[in-house]
Amino acid sequence: MIFMEIKEINSSDAGKQEWENFLLQCKEKTFLQSWNWGEFNDKMQRKSWRFGVYNSGKMIACFLVSKIGARRGIFLFVPHGPVTIDQLSAKDKKEVVELLLGRLKEVAKEEKAVFIRISPIWVRNEENIDIFKSLGFRPAPVHMHPETSWELEISGLEENLLMQMRKTTRYLIRQAEKNPDIKIVKSQDTKDLEDFNRVYSETGKRQHFTVYNKKYIETEFETLMKDNQACLFLGKYKNEVAVAAMFIFWQGACYYHHSGSLAEYNKFPISYLLQWEAIKEAKKRGCNLYNFWGIAPDIKEEADVKKSKHPWAGLSLFKMGFGGYKKDYVIAQDYILSQKYWMNYIIEKIRRIKRGL
Repeated sequence: MIFMEIKEINSSDAGKQEWENFLLQCKEKTFLQSWNWGEFNDKMQRKSWRFGVYNSGKMIACFLVSKIGARRGIFLFVPHGPVTIDQLSAKDKKEVVELLLGRLKEVAKEEKAVFIRISPIWVRNEENIDIFKSLGFRPAPVHMHPETSWELEISGLEENLLMQMRKTTRYLIRQAEKNPDIKIVKSQDTKDLEDFNRVYSETGKRQHFTVYNKKYIETEFETLMKDNQACLFLGKYKNEVAVAAMFIFWQGACYYHHSGSLAEYNKFPISYLLQWEAIKEAKKRGCNLYNFWGIAPDIKEEADVKKSKHPWAGLSLFKMGFGGYKKDYVIAQDYILSQKYWMNYIIEKIRRIKRGL
């Protein structure tokens, strides 16, 4: 019989080493549970805690939690967690969540939080959904990070990866490579964040989504850069930045995280070549997985795009053209601690409807 206990991981070099070494053993994870994501939260004045769940002194799960302050109520948030060892049974996973919930209730009381939100990095199936349902969680009105992502295994030869792509995608990459006016620049210079933010902000206005502010982007980039985990790719047409993207490299995976493009350059296949150059960079860094981040949940193949009314439909088709597979995670779960939660629920529900998500 497994006896589990929960401990807080201290902010030390030894703590970082234990945390990152444990995550190396886990298959289902993203950088949102990395040590440096906690460091980023701290720099953004977002109080955070790291907890490990142990069985007989051996860590079997971990989760990073942060305090999110909002006018409609404070809440505790676990992004893409908890992360568990791969062989954990459903019964043991439930016990992990019970321990997590018990500890976070204590934190929530101290921090005056209205609710607890967890975005699990667990495959969306009845078994995993039932774990949260049985413990009193309810589906959140919105997602804060991808719950449906598109992933690509990139350990094979470059030529094989090209052959797995949609014919149109492969053709556009080749056309961009032949075009002398198109150039992809890789950068880890913070000065280039100015170009990135300009393109990113313009994209947000055009596509009606809320972008992260300049401080958020700069702090994220600088925090992850210290361990060589972030890189900018700028797509230029006649030396003008037309496309910009930030990629995160962590524990054998590359994440297509933030991006933007200028509408006047859309007729040129700059974005296609930028993605291909990022994939090649990920391979050079020893990555086996390329995560395109979120896609529209109702799209499985090209034919679905015409039927979909989701605002990410076109972007999803673009990502899927590179080959790969869809990954569905359990949707975000809320645990209510106060009746004040319902004001937050109504506001978030209305926002989701307005955005067509």
